Formats: sequence, structure tokens, C-alpha cells
Amino acid sequence: MTESPALQVRLGNIAHGGHTVARHEGRVIFVRHGIPGELVSVRLTDSAPDAKFWRADVVEVHEASEHRVPHFWDAANALKHQDPVGGAEFGHISLDYQRVLKAQVAAEQFTRLGGLKAEDCNFPAVQAAAGSADGLGWRTRMSYSVDSAGRLAMSGFRSNELTSIDSMPLAHPAIESSGIYVVDYSGIDRVEVAVSSADDRTILVLLSETKPGAAAKVAKQFPEGVNVASFSQRGGSAADGKGSLQVLAGDPWLSEKAMGEKYRITGEGFWQVHRAAANLLSERVVELIEPARGEQIADLYAGAGLFSLPLAKAVGQQGRVFSIEGAPGTHADAKKNLKSFGQATVIRGRVERVLRQVARDANLDAVVLDPPRAGIDKQVAAELGSSGVSRICYVSCDPASFARDIARLTARGYELEHVEIHDLYPHTHHMESIGLFVRR
Repeated sequence: MTESPALQVRLGNIAHGGHTVARHEGRVIFVRHGIPGELVSVRLTDSAPDAKFWRADVVEVHEASEHRVPHFWDAANALKHQDPVGGAEFGHISLDYQRVLKAQVAAEQFTRLGGLKAEDCNFPAVQAAAGSADGLGWRTRMSYSVDSAGRLAMSGFRSNELTSIDSMPLAHPAIESSGIYVVDYSGIDRVEVAVSSADDRTILVLLSETKPGAAAKVAKQFPEGVNVASFSQRGGSAADGKGSLQVLAGDPWLSEKAMGEKYRITGEGFWQVHRAAANLLSERVVELIEPARGEQIADLYAGAGLFSLPLAKAVGQQGRVFSIEGAPGTHADAKKNLKSFGQATVIRGRVERVLRQVARDANLDAVVLDPPRAGIDKQVAAELGSSGVSRICYVSCDPASFARDIARLTARGYELEHVEIHDLYPHTHHMESIGLFVRR
């Protein structure tokens, strides 16, 4: 990374994305690894003369916030590492204050982008999820790069430089003790590791190879009991159907559990990352949407059927649940997970197109949606408005896209009746929101 002269700045408010806002000679600088109110020296990481704003990392703290704590991971500590790896950008902030800052970000997004009025809203506090008191060991799924020496590595924010690592404190203890850090990954460029949150003895490693035969050699280095599969790249991933999995050891899937029900998740198929998230979100969605016997409900971006299954149980044989997912691999998981529920119709396709068809053929009572980070697009919002469905439960992992979609849905006749925020990503700037919209 090219050295830049350090600037001394006073950090202002927290901003979405894990930054604080500072100003220097009229220029706005988005600063990572700081806390509002601190006086710090920063190293510019993006300072093009014609840029609307600059980016920087804190390198020295002159006046520390009372909420600053020693970072738990040197590789992610900007005060010790010139190019700190991503994934723990709030690790220098006390957990309680992390949640205060996240609540401030959510409130700012909901008012500025969502069109909500602060005086009319009781913005919620960010709730801690079940788990360790220190916010460590919660990640059941990890993604790593591989450096030129064949070691697991990670990169920093907006950086292509790799830092080799021998631990990741946010990863589930079973991942940390699985032996993945002593393996030679030569010929591999990406390593995905997952542990079942239902059975932490089951580990699945997915290898993306750049040299034919490399994955088979790597697989032999893992201890017995670790499941290993290789992913042959064909311009995509196994989850989106543009790649294929080859089993090298054990099974290419994990067994998961939520609300007492079992799920099967194959390869790169989607599952919630926090060890407590699947159960927490399922319970809250069912409680908020209040499915009744005989109702017809659409579950959009349904993944492997995490919400579809308890919804199908709730509506009974007299009702119907439409589980809609676009990714072929994840759709296949949903078909397996819902095969014993005749009232569940599992559909693969683009959400906006399938929703239009379903809304025309069925009298939908409610919709549940858990879209990717980008949120829903205008067409999905329009289809929801046209459907006239009375209740929408929206699960979001990004406050900015959720806020934008609040505006889209309220413009189409819905009111945000309830919103809650859960800290499912401790020591990062991310958060999970759940909103209940009702038809006005």
C-alpha cells in the first residue's frame, strides 16, 4: 500500500458502512477504526484530487473515547497493522457502545432514506443475540482467500493485499480447532468453511481450485471427520448452478436445526451466519406475521426454506405456502427440506416474475421476504403493492436498502407497524432488521 502523510482530525458522527465522518480543509473524509469524538491521526487510503470525499484509517489516537477497548485481533487492528483485515472493524469499541452506534445509523437511514419522521417514531435499540458475552465465536461460516505461500489469508477494506492468518476470533470454536490453518492450500484460491450450528462436530470445507487435482491433494491433509468438497469454477458458484461440487471426503452438506425442525444445507447453500440467528429469526418472523390455519403466504428469497417450513406448519393442510428462490442449489435444498409438507409449493425463479403469477392465481394473506443485501427492486415493490396483501414481514441485513424499501412500500399503501434490530454481527458494522408492514 502506498504511504500517505498522516492527517490529524477530530472524528464526527458515525456513518453507515463502519465509518466516522471527519473534515479536513473542507474535504469530507470517511474514517474507519475510530469512534465519534476522538482526536486521531489518519492515513489516507483513497485521496484522489477530484474525489467527492476521501477515505482513511486511524493510525494513532491522541484523545481516546471512553468506549475504546483493546482490539481482540491484531490482524484487524489498524493501530498495529497497516492494512488491517476486514471482518472486525468495530473490534476496538465496547460491545454495548457498538450497539448504540448501530442504532444511530439505523435511525439516520430510516429518516433520511425511509422518509420516517423522528418525532413520530420510537426507534428501537439494537438487541444482543444469544451467545458469548464477548461477542466472539459466533460465525458458523467463513470465507478465506489463499496467499502465494498456500496459507489462509484475508484482505482489508477495499484492498487487494492479502494477510496470512492463523486464527479468526469471530469464527466458531469448532472451525478454529478443525486444523484448517495448518493446511497447505497451494493450487486453491478460495476456501469456504462451515460448521453445523446444530452439531458443532460436523465441519464442511469447500475448496475452489485453480490447478486441476489441487483440491484432492489438499483434502488429504484434513483430519478424519472433516467433510471436504471441491468447487469447479465455470463462471459462477455451485449455489447459482454455474458450478459443480465434487465430494472428496464425507458429505457435501450440513444438517441444521431451527425451531426444532431439521434442514439440509448443501455446499455453498445459504444459511444464517450467526450460530443463534436461524432460530431467532424464525421465531420472530412467525410471531410477527401470525400465520393462521388456511392462510396463503408467499416466502420470497426463501433460501433453503428457513421460514417456509414453520409457515407451512402454521397454515396446515388447508393453507398454502409458496417458497420462492432463484438460486438452483439453494432451491434444491428447499425442495428436500419441504418435501413432507404438501401445502408447500417450492418454486425456482426470479422473485418479481413468480410473485406476479402467484398473486394472480392465489389470494395471498401475507408475504415474508428476506432479500439479499441490495434489498428488493422497484418491480418487486410494485408487485407487492398490486397484490394488495395485508401483511408483509421484511427481514433485512442492510439498514440502507431496508430504509429505501420502507419508502417504496409506504408509497404503495403500507405502514411500518413494527421494527426491531438484532446484533447478529458483533464487532462489525452490520445489523439485522425485521419490519412488519400492514396495509393502510
